[in-house]
Amino acid sequence: TKKELGFWGKAPTQNQLGILWNILLIFYPEIFKTMQTILGAGGPIGIELAKALTAYTTDIRLVNRHPQKVNPTDNLMPADLLDPKNIRKAVKGSEVVYVTVGFPYVTKTWQNCWPKFIRSVIDACKEFNAKLVFFDNMYMYDKKYLNRMTEETPIKPPSKKGKVRAEVVKMIMDEVQAGTLTALIARSADFYGPGIRRSSMMNETIIKPLVIGSKANLLGNPNAVHSYTFTPDAGKATALLGNTEDAYNQVWHLPTAPKPFTGKQWTWLIASELGVKPRYHRINKYMVWILGYMSPVMKEILEMFYQNQSDYVFDSSKFEKRFGIQATPYHIGIKQVLENDYLSKIKENKK
Repeated sequence: TKKELGFWGKAPTQNQLGILWNILLIFYPEIFKTMQTILGAGGPIGIELAKALTAYTTDIRLVNRHPQKVNPTDNLMPADLLDPKNIRKAVKGSEVVYVTVGFPYVTKTWQNCWPKFIRSVIDACKEFNAKLVFFDNMYMYDKKYLNRMTEETPIKPPSKKGKVRAEVVKMIMDEVQAGTLTALIARSADFYGPGIRRSSMMNETIIKPLVIGSKANLLGNPNAVHSYTFTPDAGKATALLGNTEDAYNQVWHLPTAPKPFTGKQWTWLIASELGVKPRYHRINKYMVWILGYMSPVMKEILEMFYQNQSDYVFDSSKFEKRFGIQATPYHIGIKQVLENDYLSKIKENKK
């Protein structure tokens, strides 16, 4: 009847429904927000996160200077993320915003870029009522507690880079405590995984040298254990946290396998998979200091050397208890990395 059909007076046409939909989108966009946006989408974490987000949405926006599709339906937005206008444009219309940016590994760059960038992200998320997921590392933790790091480990950064990370996390959590922002911190140990080019210490110091027949370069104490987070695990876990309402407004350690290996044991595991001898050099702090005069990268690593001098154990039991998800065992993760990135090339070289 006409009464049942409401104000239309008759069944609405497809065109009329389209007009109504567009009006609602213009005046009430927050009702229909499904877009999930990754700022800094081209790195190893951003790529794994983009893959994992397809379990929750098909509206995925990838933002960096030169974004490339990870999934067929990805929305690409080229942008300089140090420009607040670009950040505002990227965040607009987003339900969840993930920060996986990796600025160049230079202390001055971090000091100049991170606070300014995070301030712009926070402001944009507040303006457009978007939730924020910040992918973080453990640099701000007190080095006295590296032998068992949890979400409650004291914040006392021993390095300049750590102080920058502590500063930006405080900026985010201050807004959370004030009730002006919904956000969470997804924290990772040093990471490893397939498809990583230059941003994994394990790749650079152990895997790559062994692949070419050289000795692994073990920084610090080769008998100290060291946790690593598998990047596919980190991507899936970050996506899960971002799509779990009660996960917000707190810190999470991303799933990381327990009982980490020593430098010697990592070398033995990787060498055995490659079919080579587990040989290694021990690199002490003085050697890194000398190399720093010739290599800018080694100069930047020097202040982080403390992480390799004693046991480094990253505890993710909070995540595992909440979600019932276990991290990929180390021997399986290493096998995937080598098969994906190295073993086929070794076989081709032998032909």
